[in-house]
Amino acid sequence: MSIRSFLPGRLGFGTAPLGNMFRAIPEEEAAATVNAAWDKGVRYFDTAPFYGAGLSEIRLGTVLADRPRDEFVLSTKVGRVILDEVEDPSARDLGEKGGLFAHGRPNKIVNDYSADATLRSIEDSLKRLRTDRLDIVWVHDVAQDFYGDEWLAAYESARTGAFRVLQRLRDEGVIKAWGLGVNRVEPLELTLDLDEPKPDAFLLAGRYTLLDHERALQRLLPAAQEQNVDIVVGGPYSSGVLAGGQHFEYQKAPAGIVAKVERVKELARQHGVGIKAAALQFSLAHPAVAAVIPGASRPSRVAEDAAALGEKIPAAFWAALRAEGLIARDAPVPGV
Repeated sequence: MSIRSFLPGRLGFGTAPLGNMFRAIPEEEAAATVNAAWDKGVRYFDTAPFYGAGLSEIRLGTVLADRPRDEFVLSTKVGRVILDEVEDPSARDLGEKGGLFAHGRPNKIVNDYSADATLRSIEDSLKRLRTDRLDIVWVHDVAQDFYGDEWLAAYESARTGAFRVLQRLRDEGVIKAWGLGVNRVEPLELTLDLDEPKPDAFLLAGRYTLLDHERALQRLLPAAQEQNVDIVVGGPYSSGVLAGGQHFEYQKAPAGIVAKVERVKELARQHGVGIKAAALQFSLAHPAVAAVIPGASRPSRVAEDAAALGEKIPAAFWAALRAEGLIARDAPVPGV
């Protein structure tokens, strides 16, 4: 099923920050941020067990428990099971995501893409989210860098386990759609080549942004569009560096990226464009993209995102980015 048929808008809310990503967020601030998203009309919320070892799901579920379930779309992820056993969050082997949720819950996280683990993960997520159903389920981080050269083995485990379980649940009407939620293009290209199982959509984080989009633009997005597989863009601010933060790819941004961001911001200033507006509208301009889900940890950030979506951007700004090689010449842009 095309997720466009039930998504309630093109702007969603990515809840990784609610898992205490980069910093410990007070409970009242987390709740206020979710409420701010709701008040701004956001009705699509994405989360995952990985975000703070279940903390994001718990916080999101607490707020949404007071909202009519039929009025919003909810997605979470499988591939990691959260145990009652305690571990040191800062000592987890998570590759480039190491230390990302050092301020989250100390529950042990186990990577497991098997059929049994998929069903357990969904059951646990339903409890944390305080809901009776999920709309979309993504297979999470199946090609994450900590797998190294073994990522194909992890992918094969997911293909024979999680993929088949989720397709069955979709076909039975238990969930509306399924797909992969990753920050690598390769597993999505591989999945598009499968005869079965067939996903409905992909959540691609950080790979169709102002700073990183050429690889996805070449093959993935045209192939996804041809096969009617919708794309949800996560991480449109490239881990925050495009929105005033210091992180790119979950780590401190290198000097080259900082310089590129400063040049984009300077062109934005010259043309009277907000950098958030440029980032969000660029990601949404490709016809394969169904929605974008920026994250936020403060209510004010949600208001900025909502305003950015409606901002008018002159064609001259996009022309200037192309002229300096800051975006690909064949990348679709709004209004052009």
